Amino acid sequence: MVLVGRPNVGKSTLFNRLTRSRDALVADVPGLTRDRHYGAGRVGDKPFLVVDTGGLEPAATEGVLAQMARQTKAALAEADAVVFITDGREGVTGQDQRIAKELRRLNRPVLVAVNKSEGRDPALVTAEFHELGLGAPLAISAAHGEGVHDMVEIALARFPVQAEAPSTDRDVPKIAIVGRPNVGKSTLVNTLVGEERVIAFDQPGTTRDSIYVEFAYHGKRYTLIDTAGLRRRGKVFESIEKFSVVKTLQAIDDANVVILLLDARQDISEQDAHIAGFILERGRALVVAVNKWDGLEEDAREQVKRVIARKLKFLAFARFHYVSALAGEGIRPLFGSVDSAFRAAFAKLPTPRLTRELEAAIEQQAPPRRGLIRPKLRYAHQGGMNPPVIVIHGNALDAVPESYRRYLEARFRHAFELEGTPLRIEFRTGRNPYVNKRG
Repeated sequence: MVLVGRPNVGKSTLFNRLTRSRDALVADVPGLTRDRHYGAGRVGDKPFLVVDTGGLEPAATEGVLAQMARQTKAALAEADAVVFITDGREGVTGQDQRIAKELRRLNRPVLVAVNKSEGRDPALVTAEFHELGLGAPLAISAAHGEGVHDMVEIALARFPVQAEAPSTDRDVPKIAIVGRPNVGKSTLVNTLVGEERVIAFDQPGTTRDSIYVEFAYHGKRYTLIDTAGLRRRGKVFESIEKFSVVKTLQAIDDANVVILLLDARQDISEQDAHIAGFILERGRALVVAVNKWDGLEEDAREQVKRVIARKLKFLAFARFHYVSALAGEGIRPLFGSVDSAFRAAFAKLPTPRLTRELEAAIEQQAPPRRGLIRPKLRYAHQGGMNPPVIVIHGNALDAVPESYRRYLEARFRHAFELEGTPLRIEFRTGRNPYVNKRG
């Protein structure tokens, strides 16, 4: 079911209600949604897929409006049912008439939903919308839920209930593509999917929402998350951009693996390091892709590698790839690293093997004393996944220095092949039975 209409009529509000989520950005600003946005809904025992779209302007021929219209038309081409959202407070507009003309050409069932009709007589608020020539309009309120259930029932009445296949979402890696504005995130998504799935435009800030795209690559399923570019805090002025930053940070939390996309033709900035630091802080598996690599001279390539090694040395656990999203170069090895990072993030670390590796590490290099105290590390077990957490038990572990923690991390990472994911080590000191006892 595809939601279409001119900007600011409430499509994203309706999308969020149908999917029982806040996945689509909502603000009192026209043109906030630009790409098509998919979500799962259900009415009774009938599941359905709902698609939010940007405002449709059939007459647009260039710029972002034309790209938005192209995205909407692509969604309409694959639709089983269309809900045309209009505004009951403003009535029928010239743009509504143009959209209706476009929809009448489709060989798809179309339902006209007159939104923002709360507190008004349904017969009166829908009267003028009959002139659109798309059947009887229905009064709804996306914000309050009035008429929404009936709308879905009518829109999907001709489709039988289908048995759902068992979910295997745990086996499908979610991959967030993040980076500064205009580094080629949407271009990479489109190249992977093989179609213009999201708007790729030579203008920073084209992507505003986080767009989830399911696709298969060499026989394996993935979910890509295209995100808005993250700017420096001082440059985030508009409220829309603040929403976009929040959605990007949420996408990183939701992802299993993050592809940090850098631009080989721009300096590696503090902002790139800041984004990488946030990914590391959230414990997400990471692959770094340096885009726009094609066309660079060999001297320039070596200079870029030296700068990256210096400024992003704290990402030594991640694999780096040098790609061209536009030309599709270097993509297959990139996804090999994505698969490895995903496996590492969800690796199962048996307690006996962890403890044996801990003992071997101590035998090779014991933890240093702090004064008269030498920490005693007794055994280790796994405390979590995504990222892997190794919990080490013993005595006086608060005296273990950070350098020894890094030594253990390197040992465990090598032993269990945990390349591509952060690894967290927690020390837990046993209770001293003689505390608070006299004599």
